[in-house]
Amino acid sequence: MISRRLQYEMAGRVVGPMLMALEGWKTGLGRRKGSAGEGPFGPPLECTRELKDLMGTYYYQGRYADGAVPVAWVASGFPVEVLRAHGFYTVYPENHGALCAARRMTPKLVQAAEDAGYSRDLCTYARSDIGSVITGRTPLGRVPKPDVVCACGNICQTIVYWFRALADYFEVPFVLIDAPFVYGDFKSHHLDYVKDQLGELGDVAESVSGRPVTEARIRTVFERACEASILWDECLATARRRPTPWTAFDQFIHMAPIVAIRGTEECTRYYRTLRDELEDRVRRGIGAVRDERRRLLWDNIAIWYKLRDLSRTFAENGFALVCATYTDAWAEMWRNFDASDRIASTARMVSGVLLNRDLPNRMRTMERLIRRYEVDGVVLHSNRSCKPYSVGQYDLKDRMAQELGVKVVVIEADHAEPEAYSAEQVSTRLGAFMESF
Repeated sequence: MISRRLQYEMAGRVVGPMLMALEGWKTGLGRRKGSAGEGPFGPPLECTRELKDLMGTYYYQGRYADGAVPVAWVASGFPVEVLRAHGFYTVYPENHGALCAARRMTPKLVQAAEDAGYSRDLCTYARSDIGSVITGRTPLGRVPKPDVVCACGNICQTIVYWFRALADYFEVPFVLIDAPFVYGDFKSHHLDYVKDQLGELGDVAESVSGRPVTEARIRTVFERACEASILWDECLATARRRPTPWTAFDQFIHMAPIVAIRGTEECTRYYRTLRDELEDRVRRGIGAVRDERRRLLWDNIAIWYKLRDLSRTFAENGFALVCATYTDAWAEMWRNFDASDRIASTARMVSGVLLNRDLPNRMRTMERLIRRYEVDGVVLHSNRSCKPYSVGQYDLKDRMAQELGVKVVVIEADHAEPEAYSAEQVSTRLGAFMESF
């Protein structure tokens, strides 16, 4: 146990940072200094290298986590701060699914899951992650085995069944925070129901980890998480300026820490660095798109395997995606957090995520983003895998066009499976959409 803990600490403090530095040095040998960007793009964000180092070190340390510290596999909508306070190393299967998609590993992994009997109609994140568990193949080298699997029913029902299957596979406890769907305003009895579950979560975390924790420690983790989310919101807000210093395609990449390591000092420090660089770009008039003429909102999860292609398509035509409902969600959750009443605030956060609320709330959220970022048009990604995120999009399309006077296009794809992507169809729809301006 001692040697394993030492390996874990060395991986995070010494070996991981050294490997990331070496990789950065090798990459830098072939990169021109002071790059001014390429094609339709402005100069790249300098702190992207720091992001790679931060997340690379975190994932590398995870190879040595099981047996050294308690490990939890956690859904993105789960209140991870409680686990973090108890010293858990956390793995996000959804993030892992996105990473598999970005590294083009998804097709073989989903095939392994389907061969094992999982339906092709399941979310691609779920199939690729389960396929990774079955085959042992992962872009991370190795993923630590969990001591507990934690989910929350505030995103989709697939999460609940997927994570339950993971818990059964590893024969570990399954923890579920059940958050009732919110129609209209929050109901007090719904929030009380979630608060009761949150009150029990600390006992479960202590039982699994074997580590009692002080109230001061929990408060510190929540304060860090809140600060990081506020910084993330400030980063997003820089896109209100013209030209925008970054786009939603950048945001999809730089949101990794706010999801995976929220509540750590490293996460908060990184977003200070990112915010300062973005504000500096604003002062200097540096834009992410060389010739920004129109500004767009993206709805739904990113199409991970097409980020570069889509960003180039828009940039070449003078379109900048300045905001996204997906990236905004990680700031929205914490905007009204009250540290003096942590459990009640957390219950509202858990219950109030975008996908756990009705369509009128979704419309209000998108209207806020359209007005805040002075958006000219909206791209709705009708996502084959994420049905809760995609339901109602055609109604939203009509309402936004009629009530807000913005142009809207729907493209059909899948956030992680290339086989569900029709380049010809997407190109035709986006081409007609951009020409309509």
